[in-house]
Amino acid sequence: MNRKRKTLQRQLVLDAVKELDIHATAEQVYVHVIQKHPTISKATVYRNLSRLVESEELLYIGTFHGSAHYDHNLHDHYHFLCDGCQRVFDVEGDFSDIVCRVKGTHGFDINNCQLSFSGICWECKA
Repeated sequence: MNRKRKTLQRQLVLDAVKELDIHATAEQVYVHVIQKHPTISKATVYRNLSRLVESEELLYIGTFHGSAHYDHNLHDHYHFLCDGCQRVFDVEGDFSDIVCRVKGTHGFDINNCQLSFSGICWECKA
């Protein structure tokens, strides 16, 4: 079901992900939202995150370090996960050769590719 009904709660959740601009977890979104609207429940935030992903207004980028992460950046890109500070960074670049190799080797029809890298970021290395 791909409903696009605009509600205050839904807009608050979408705005929070955009304002945080950090590949936010559901908990981070909840904390941000209740600062402005303390009566909104955690279940409402989680439900609206799911609906925003279903309606393709947000990306669910995976569960890293024990938490689901969401991204408002909808263009094709990849992610780097720092094992030190546990932040998630955008990675720009063309990795289409990987998709072509997987498709060519195995004959899959690929609809989506979510590629992520992990290691230590430049700040944690310093």
